[in-house]
Amino acid sequence: MAALFALLFTSASLSAQEDQAPASEEALLAPVLEEPPLPDSKLAEEMETLKQALVNLNRDLFILEEDLLFPSSTQIAVYLAMDVGEYFKLDAVELKIDGELATNYLYTDRQVNALFKGGVQRLYVGNVNQGMREITAFFIGTGPENRPYKRAVTLELEKDDEAATVELKIVDSTTKQQPVFEATVL
Repeated sequence: MAALFALLFTSASLSAQEDQAPASEEALLAPVLEEPPLPDSKLAEEMETLKQALVNLNRDLFILEEDLLFPSSTQIAVYLAMDVGEYFKLDAVELKIDGELATNYLYTDRQVNALFKGGVQRLYVGNVNQGMREITAFFIGTGPENRPYKRAVTLELEKDDEAATVELKIVDSTTKQQPVFEATVL
C-alpha cells in the first residue's frame, strides 16, 4: 500500500512540475512576446549596424594582437616586390636572419604574376633582439636563357627600439641583361 501511495505521490508531483514549467517560460518570454515585431527595414538596419560593429571589433582585436605578438621594440617586417621580370622567373625565396632560417616560400605562377603587376608580399614578420642583424635572402628561379638561377642579397641592419621594415626587390637590369637583387631598409 505504501508503494502505491509513493507512486501516486511521485506522479502527482511530476505533473505539477510540468504545469509550472510552461508558466515560468511564458513569464520569461512575456516581455519579448508583447513587443511588436520590427519591420524588415528596421531589422536590416540593426543587422547592418551589428555587422559593422563586429568588423570594427575584429580589426581592433587584430591590431591589438599584432602589438602584443610583435612589439615595436623587437618587430621586423620583410616585404618582397618585383619589377618587370624579363630576366628572372621567381620560384622560391629563402630568408635567413643572423644565419638562421626565418622563412621560405614557394611561388605559384599566379602569385608571381601578382608581383609583376605591382603587388607586394609580406614575406616575414617576427621578433629580433636589438643590435646588429644580418638579413640574407636567397632567390631561386630561372634566369636568362632558362638556366637555373640562385642569387643572394645580404643587408646589415642596426635594430633599435623602433620597428624595422626591410624591402627586398627584384629589378631587371637592361644594361647587364640580368636580374638585380636589392635589399633596403624603409
